[in-house]
Amino acid sequence: MKPDHAPADHPSIPPAKTGILIANLGTPDGYDYWSMRRYLNEFLSDKRVIDYPAWKWQPLLQGIILTKRPFTSGANYKLIWNHEAGESPLMTITKQQVAALRDAATAEWGDGVMVEFCMRYGNPSTQDVLDRMVKAGCTRIVFLPLYPQYAGATSATANDQLFRALMTQKWQPAVRTVEPYFDRPDYIDALAQSVERALGGKVPAKLVASYHGMPVRYLHEGDPYFCQCRKTSRLLQKRLGWPDGIIDTTFQSVFGSEEWLRPYTVEHVAELAQQGHTEIAVISPAFAADCIETLEEIQGEIREAFEHAGGREFTYIPCLNDDAAHVQVLLNVVRDNIAGWV
Repeated sequence: MKPDHAPADHPSIPPAKTGILIANLGTPDGYDYWSMRRYLNEFLSDKRVIDYPAWKWQPLLQGIILTKRPFTSGANYKLIWNHEAGESPLMTITKQQVAALRDAATAEWGDGVMVEFCMRYGNPSTQDVLDRMVKAGCTRIVFLPLYPQYAGATSATANDQLFRALMTQKWQPAVRTVEPYFDRPDYIDALAQSVERALGGKVPAKLVASYHGMPVRYLHEGDPYFCQCRKTSRLLQKRLGWPDGIIDTTFQSVFGSEEWLRPYTVEHVAELAQQGHTEIAVISPAFAADCIETLEEIQGEIREAFEHAGGREFTYIPCLNDDAAHVQVLLNVVRDNIAGWV
């Protein structure tokens, strides 16, 4: 439509809307070599992820890592791929989460709210989705990276990419970025409900809370991720009413030669089995949706390490995914950040 009193040649302007943009890490378009190479190149070239100088890192990445790793990563993705939908489980679950959140947001705020999602790496890209939302009339956007705990390599790089996309807009929307939600009571309650549901109310000998790892150096350079992970475990234990010593906080997905946050999940579960803890449960509170790190790494490599060391019963507790309690948490987070806009 044209604004009132506008000249005849004034371009049409869509009715103003408020956008809710959810961001997740990303996924390759396929598990073939070139799809994996494109995805890994974008991911591993991000200075927030690997902060070595380009002169030092890029020859190694382009010459060695991207020659071999697409084959091994592609094989791992093939094991968990949603062949029916032609996409990774992360993509399928993110679509389900956003569809549920869209229904909830429309029920609360009506058609003046637009809910979409983007991926930091791969498709749909942040740039493409932001362009579409601006063209649809979004003059205000709440940006929610799907990471309960803040890390420079997750939340910050998602924000970076949004800000880069905003630089291309002639008419920039107002934007609110969401703070981490790891200590929200509703999030902790949703985690606890998932534990209680999976374990049937039983208290395990050990619940391993496995978070994605990062170099120890990042902690000393000011990244709060380690502390927020530890607090998540502590709050979960308190909400469950369990005594000290049942929940162990560990870190997975170690990459490169640097020292990473410890204990490493794959080593820790083997040690538990050797110590006589032959029945354990594992949960991944840093992931909002099941993905390659949970469906393949935890249920593959980490489970195998536990069983090889003598473990008998390994229970994986799925991520919150599109569970109703999780969708309600996301809606509550958006509600807190959209105040005054709708």
